[in-house]
Amino acid sequence: MKRTIGLMGAALIAVSCNEGLAPVREDALKPIVVTQPTPHDTDDPAIWINPVDSSKSLIVGTDKDSDGGLFAYDLDGNIVNKVTGLKRPNNVDIAYGLQYGDTLIDVAVLTERENNQIRIFRLPDLAAVDNGGIPVFEGEDEKAPMGIALYTRKADSAIFAIVGRKSGTQDGYLWQYRLDGSTGTVTAAVVRRFGKYSGEKEIEAIAVDNELGYVYCSDEGVGVRKYWADPDAGNEEELALFAQGEVKDDHEGIAIYKSSDSTGYILVSNQQANTFVVYPREGTEGLPHQHKRIAEIPVSTVECDGADVTAINLGGNFPRGLFVAMSNGMTFHYYDWRDFQRWIDAGKY
Repeated sequence: MKRTIGLMGAALIAVSCNEGLAPVREDALKPIVVTQPTPHDTDDPAIWINPVDSSKSLIVGTDKDSDGGLFAYDLDGNIVNKVTGLKRPNNVDIAYGLQYGDTLIDVAVLTERENNQIRIFRLPDLAAVDNGGIPVFEGEDEKAPMGIALYTRKADSAIFAIVGRKSGTQDGYLWQYRLDGSTGTVTAAVVRRFGKYSGEKEIEAIAVDNELGYVYCSDEGVGVRKYWADPDAGNEEELALFAQGEVKDDHEGIAIYKSSDSTGYILVSNQQANTFVVYPREGTEGLPHQHKRIAEIPVSTVECDGADVTAINLGGNFPRGLFVAMSNGMTFHYYDWRDFQRWIDAGKY
């Protein structure tokens, strides 16, 4: 696959044009691909792995605006499909094998902030399967959904959406919904309210580790909170609060690189510093909830809100996986995971 870096991407790599942000460092990693721009403001990506041919996998990402959309990109960064007319879509995540009538489908689920709902689209064609949307945080004064992550329970393959919002109560800030598409239209039912919130800024970035059964969320300006993802495993217990005092300002996008079923890395966007802080996915030996910083990687991505990563061989430029991050300039940046791994192996900061 070709190395695709457009003029806009090259400009972003050269300098940070946002006053108050750290400049892009000279030693920053460079993306292999910069996507075609969206009309407004990219916010969050997710990676869909094509089960037949991984080199034909897609990146889906939101364009955050009152006339926003969900965009699908190929591995060269070309826009290959889109859904427009969404009311400030924010974060997006992907799940595989949702029961939909008498078949199984893969889905992309996003928050639509101005309509106070989530939207669900089938992959790879982006057909809506939710009858126009599913309301969230019903009965609450504070709604405005932002963050979302999908959890697939190993025991029964049930799929849940964990949703965060612009503001809310300091306990029970996250709401978890079980998705059901058995009738041929996807619905969602609340199964728990959980998670602490400092009240200082907001919680936008949420990520789930399906294999280990954890959910992580970035309490901006405070740290990363960790809980059980299974609603039956414990509603109240906070397993960890880490990354405290280790970012310039906002803790943002969270991506989980899986070296195996139980090992790998948690990468957290240090938004205003244009870096990603790296923690061991498995924790410290004997202490699985103790996540100590092991590296900090400077990137050419500017003010990243959201990121995703896969360890699957996608062919071409991405034999050990792909890391994708939202950047200012209405684009997403694709990185060769091998560049991240070299930095981690060197133990750099």
